[in-house]
Amino acid sequence: MNGISEKKYEHLDNIREEVRAVINELLESAKLEEGDILVMGCSSSEVAGVKIGTFSSEEIGLCIFNTAYELLSSKGIYLACQCCEHLNRSLIVEKECAKKYQLTRVNVVPQLKAGGSFATAAYHNMNTPYAVESIQAHAGIDIGDTLIGMHLLPVAVPVRTAQKTIGSAHVVCARTRAKYVGGIRAAYDETLE
Repeated sequence: MNGISEKKYEHLDNIREEVRAVINELLESAKLEEGDILVMGCSSSEVAGVKIGTFSSEEIGLCIFNTAYELLSSKGIYLACQCCEHLNRSLIVEKECAKKYQLTRVNVVPQLKAGGSFATAAYHNMNTPYAVESIQAHAGIDIGDTLIGMHLLPVAVPVRTAQKTIGSAHVVCARTRAKYVGGIRAAYDETLE
């Protein structure tokens, strides 16, 4: 086995609904604004119910990407798609996002076994894809324990969603908040929570 799935996944409609449910819950909690970044990491292997990195599914990666990209784009939120560890967890974003946030572009084209199916789908389906080295996203979704934390702003707050899995993959979400600074006499703006 070369680690690439050629098997057809039977539950793509369920995956679409699960992805939408997770994103909508996170958006409600995170209160993202137009132009903010949501980072997403995804193991299609874990979604299919097998060990991460062993069953890369083009079909599942494309399904999850299309669902997330369509939903987030309709709200003016940038999607940043994390590549797998073989590409040092680089990300695929739209050129517009890279320019707005002055992200450092890197030269790499993700593939199923070097980048992963989700990032590969992003690279081939975004309007103007850019591979970048790192970001500081405002919120994130980790599908299958792919470790997205390095791409979040410094103060990440866990978001517990009712939808806890996508396919067979464990889902973890986070939003970010402004740091509290100051000492005992400091006052804080509760709206930034």
